[in-house]
Amino acid sequence: MNYETTIRSEAAEAYRPDISQFDDAPAASRKKWIAIGIAILFAGALAMYFLVAGGENGAVGAGDDASQRPAITVIAPGQTTIAGMITATGTLAARREMPVGVVGEGGRVVSVPVEAGQWVSQGQVLAVIDRSVQVQQAQSSSAQIEVARSDARLAQANLDRALQLVERGFISKADVDRLTATRDAAAARVKVAEAQYRELLARNARLNIVAPAAGLLLTRAVEPGQTVGAGTPALFTIARGGEMELLAEVGEVELAQLSTGVAATIRPVGTDKDFTGQVWQLAPVIDAQRRQGTARIALPYAPELRPGGFATATISSGTVVAPVLPESAILSDDEGSFVYIVGKENKVERRRVETGLVSANGIAVVKGLAGTEKVVLRAGGFLSPGETIRPVLAKAGS
Repeated sequence: MNYETTIRSEAAEAYRPDISQFDDAPAASRKKWIAIGIAILFAGALAMYFLVAGGENGAVGAGDDASQRPAITVIAPGQTTIAGMITATGTLAARREMPVGVVGEGGRVVSVPVEAGQWVSQGQVLAVIDRSVQVQQAQSSSAQIEVARSDARLAQANLDRALQLVERGFISKADVDRLTATRDAAAARVKVAEAQYRELLARNARLNIVAPAAGLLLTRAVEPGQTVGAGTPALFTIARGGEMELLAEVGEVELAQLSTGVAATIRPVGTDKDFTGQVWQLAPVIDAQRRQGTARIALPYAPELRPGGFATATISSGTVVAPVLPESAILSDDEGSFVYIVGKENKVERRRVETGLVSANGIAVVKGLAGTEKVVLRAGGFLSPGETIRPVLAKAGS
């Protein structure tokens, strides 16, 4: 046994490498080889760590069913007080438009002292009609009154004399009756002549075309020298008091949400100025073809409001306290509007709803939701009732 040990020791001595050559290597070279070795060891340890960690995580993920569910964004809307607004378009018009035409028998127009766009007062002359013939007729009628009065005075005098002679027996009772009738007829002719004269004066007064009420003169369709008569179309148009209105066309659903007295903001086309008005009348009928009705919005006078112009109205349709959802959360089909909510065990449930006012923040749900439910915000069209999801509550403002 000692022999073997001696032999192996001698063999080891015989094959011992000569490292004297490395003793002569520079110190920098030795440090380089040491650093390379340390880096290789570190890289191997790091690879082993990720290999083990990845295997552990993979085993957990494969056994966790929740990780396989789709992540769906949901929202809890709560209750919100919103002011409903309805936008409509329409045409500006005079609220009370008064056409003014020939009232009397007409004639040749002598002068027109007004222009369109002017303010006129009640009774102001708008057009003067030639009345030279009518003046002569009035003078003739006045003379007829004097003739009738003279005849009446003569008949009264004859009756007075006859009554004196009756007492003496020179005139019979029948003659007195005849003279009395003559006196009464003469007095009646006086009244007839006076009535005819007043009639002529009234006709002459109606020759001039006057403003029936104060307001803004919108149109003028007559010039001096023109002959007008009873069949002539309206010569002037007046907006009484200068009041304007917007004839806003509103859908039948929105019209049902409006009431008289609500405020509205009007913006005419071509201007960035807003005007405040008030709904004063709602159409009692709906157009069968367009399914729309008219909301008449009263407006005070302003130079920018011109009848016939086009304008946009924003009408307040009241306030309501209800859950408000974005449009993406509300779906619809043949059965109506509905939403998807997250029920027990994160299963999707279909909930039928009724929508109401529309605002800038969303659509009010007036029936079907209490506001505490978790409602699918988006991707509702890709879900089906009973499907299990992983709900992710949306942040405020998302």
